[in-house]
Amino acid sequence: MPTVSLTVNGNPVHADIDPRTLLVQLLRENLRLTGTRVGCDTSQCGSCVVHMDGKAVKSCTVLTLQAEGTAITTIEGLALGETLHPMQQAFRDNHGLQCGFCTSGMIMTAVDMVRRKGHALDDHTIRRELEGNLCRCTGYHNIVKSIAAGARAMESADPLRRAAE
Repeated sequence: MPTVSLTVNGNPVHADIDPRTLLVQLLRENLRLTGTRVGCDTSQCGSCVVHMDGKAVKSCTVLTLQAEGTAITTIEGLALGETLHPMQQAFRDNHGLQCGFCTSGMIMTAVDMVRRKGHALDDHTIRRELEGNLCRCTGYHNIVKSIAAGARAMESADPLRRAAE
């Protein structure tokens, strides 16, 4: 069995894995980071989104061996201690979740969206950027509202947090 070494939420990880192990499996089954979900098994729903070297990826499409040497951030790694990430707080404040199953993927996609598109996001841009994320519970209104609020909050977040993003 090959050994993989990567950093997950700032912690070094070394694991002996089957070469066919998907990143989502390593995160959920080996590391017990269950905020990353498997919702469709076909890479369509986005509930498995994590950041690999700062970029959003669907972890159900990445072999763990492909993540060798990378830095992975999951939903569990966004908060600073007990302080929620501004995007997490925005989802909480704006009721951007229903059952919560898709929420971690939505938030991880949203943080990446802000990194790529900036802090002033209009509804059209947010909806277009969310095309790879599905929510089966809601009409997306509060999700879009949450992402817009989170993007603004990320701009005014403290400099240490901005540097980490």
